[in-house]
Amino acid sequence: MKYYLEDSEKVLQNLDSSSSGLTEAEAEKRLLKSGKNKLHEGKKQGVVKRFLMQLKDPMIIILIIAAVISGITSILEKEFPSDVIIIVAVVLLNAVLGVVQETKAEKAIDALKAMTKAQSKVMRNGKLTTTDSENLVVGDVIVLEAGDVVPADARIIECITVQVEESALTGESVAVNKTADKLEGIDLSLGDRKNMLYLGSTVVYGRCVAVITGTGMNTELGKIASSLSSVQDDATPLQKKLKELSKILSIGVLLISVFIFVFSLLKVGNITTDVILDTLIIAISLAVAAIPEGLTTVVTIVLSVGVTKMSKRSAVIRKMTAVETLGCAQIICSDKTGTLTQNKMTVVESHTGNESMLATIMAGCNDAILADNNEGKGEATESALITYAFKNGVNKTTLEKENKRLGEVPFESNRKMMTTLNSYGDKVIQLTKGAFDEIIKRCTAYVDKGEIKPLTKEKITEFEILNKNMAQNALRVLAGAYRMHESMVENYTSESLEQNMIYAGVVGMIDPIREQVKVAVQECHSAGIKTIMITGDHKLTAVAIGKQLGIIKDETEALTGVELDKLSDEEFEKVIEKIRVYARVQPEHKVRIVKMWQQKGNVTAMTGDGVNDAPSIKMADIGIGMGITGTDVTKNVADMILADDNFATIVSAVKEGRKIYDNIRKTIQFLLSSNLSEVIAIFVATILGFTVLKPTHLLWINLITDTFPAIGLGVEECEANVMNRPPRPKSEGLFAGGMAFNVLYQGVLVAFLVLISYAVGVYIETGVFAFTAGNANGMTMSFLTMSMAEIFHSINMRSQLGSIFKSGKPNVILLATMVGVFLLTLAVI
Repeated sequence: MKYYLEDSEKVLQNLDSSSSGLTEAEAEKRLLKSGKNKLHEGKKQGVVKRFLMQLKDPMIIILIIAAVISGITSILEKEFPSDVIIIVAVVLLNAVLGVVQETKAEKAIDALKAMTKAQSKVMRNGKLTTTDSENLVVGDVIVLEAGDVVPADARIIECITVQVEESALTGESVAVNKTADKLEGIDLSLGDRKNMLYLGSTVVYGRCVAVITGTGMNTELGKIASSLSSVQDDATPLQKKLKELSKILSIGVLLISVFIFVFSLLKVGNITTDVILDTLIIAISLAVAAIPEGLTTVVTIVLSVGVTKMSKRSAVIRKMTAVETLGCAQIICSDKTGTLTQNKMTVVESHTGNESMLATIMAGCNDAILADNNEGKGEATESALITYAFKNGVNKTTLEKENKRLGEVPFESNRKMMTTLNSYGDKVIQLTKGAFDEIIKRCTAYVDKGEIKPLTKEKITEFEILNKNMAQNALRVLAGAYRMHESMVENYTSESLEQNMIYAGVVGMIDPIREQVKVAVQECHSAGIKTIMITGDHKLTAVAIGKQLGIIKDETEALTGVELDKLSDEEFEKVIEKIRVYARVQPEHKVRIVKMWQQKGNVTAMTGDGVNDAPSIKMADIGIGMGITGTDVTKNVADMILADDNFATIVSAVKEGRKIYDNIRKTIQFLLSSNLSEVIAIFVATILGFTVLKPTHLLWINLITDTFPAIGLGVEECEANVMNRPPRPKSEGLFAGGMAFNVLYQGVLVAFLVLISYAVGVYIETGVFAFTAGNANGMTMSFLTMSMAEIFHSINMRSQLGSIFKSGKPNVILLATMVGVFLLTLAVI
């Protein structure tokens, strides 16, 4: 049944209820049948499952393989399995770090949620009582007033000048006027259902009685929450690239080990059990050398450090890889209200012949209150007027005491104005505020510098032009007028009061932009990132805000939801590059916008706070939820949550993400070039018939000599041009930009030095420069050379773009790890 198309009596009959509500017994019966009035949060993963999920990472699997190989080595050589213990410790450390980070993020998100259960006023047994909102059922009659959160979907049956803020569902930032009347039509959109209330919205003005038509997952909000399960989570770009690297390493390790095993057996000729065991140990040594055991741990630590930094900058990262994904973001689709703007209506312009009188009208004809911080508190527009009045010398609290309200005619959508009667000495002053067009035609005079003058046609035209100019700048304009009465008016009506008034002027208000956002948008532009604004507001408002922020230059770069509906996918693909602002959009439009950018190969981020944003947030490569104004549904599907709801924080995360990716590439190049040098050295030594390093030596180098400096590289400061270069393409591999060549020549160079050191070690002991097999002195020299070369190579890797002498301030952590590893290496020797 479409309740908004039926009268209230028929709705009550259909729901088997009445205006006096349900009995407690009936409510309990319905509660048992329908369940609690709350959204399903989805089953959270337990600690054990989270731990096991960490072990599914391809690099972790390689480490486990390394542990198995080292275990085989220990058994064959009948040694204590110290290598296995070390590798298992690395695996556990990585898994624990991942679980701890996810748990910390969940706790931070829980802290952002409401800590107390919501309560609602409901009619039970014919009496008004209070109960937990989660115990409400279909058919319950609830009473709502200004400040109340709507606890379930409901049809209004009694309405007294009610305004409801529904931006969480519709994206519309301005409160909607509601009615109890039956609506006409066939099928109306959510925003046009003026006699319905929806879970997640807030009553900002007036009072109403409504009957509940849907609870929990059967509400409009619940339907959106259900649809989220159909959107799949994709692997992040970093996860994909590390998986590719894992495959390459796995195949490489297998091929090299098999080759060496077969080559060594063929070289010996006389194959015995001892020969097979010795050859297997050589092959295992090569495998251990090829596997960068510390890579996964270093990547996890680097991401964890980045996540911790972002949490201090008001960004809660739910998945560590999410901040890296932001680093390659090419598109940021952002909600307007509260993210790009302050979500706080503010009077920014006024035109009057008597500022004090206009301020008195705006404060006196107003149901908001003046809070302790001297700002208005209540419905957004009314609050803005209270604040404006205070700034112009009119204190609402004092005004109420000195000019007591004696009567009023509430706001009505057909009149578009509100009037109050207030005491004024021994007289009565009438204060009226409302739409300019309605106010001006009911005035016969205007105030000019304190003097009352007749309102001529020429003056009306002048005021109309002024009003039009303010509206074109996306200002919401309200006019004020007043009228003096000798005494209290008896049996007054809106028609009798709202005429022959004195025009006092107009105020223009808007939800102002966040000043730091303007700088952030420019920084995005410099970084090659396109900023897209998506809002439920009118096109005129959206265009004005877009211009102020520097997102667009003119309205040709803006599109409404209705205009988008008229475009086929092929047509939309052709124009999407030109469109930067979308106005009056629905949830399905947001999903379509994100999907189209992704189809064009762009890494796309999507921000939002309302339930209507949740599907697009989940579909985006990285979803960003709002911590202050965001709904629980939005937070639950987001990869990152902004504790301050500020777009500028996203840009900080982009910068951090780019730095993290750069540092991860540095660590990968460092570790792979180091491992390649080991592989080449062992390969050549095997061909020449001697052992340059044993598996234990290699494991020490990989886990100690390589890993700790790699961690130091992982916390390197940003490159100077990190935000002055375009985002890396989604298809760009880890070895782009000549990194593969760098790994190769660096690995060959270090391997050459290691092999020469072995011969030098033999020469020191025997006087002959040769590659004699089984020379302990040569192996010691090789071990020391390999360790020292890699320690100093870490300094070389501080920058992939320029000289280390131009890399800025010293990396204290890197220097500390270098000294520590050097001392440990001396201790081992």
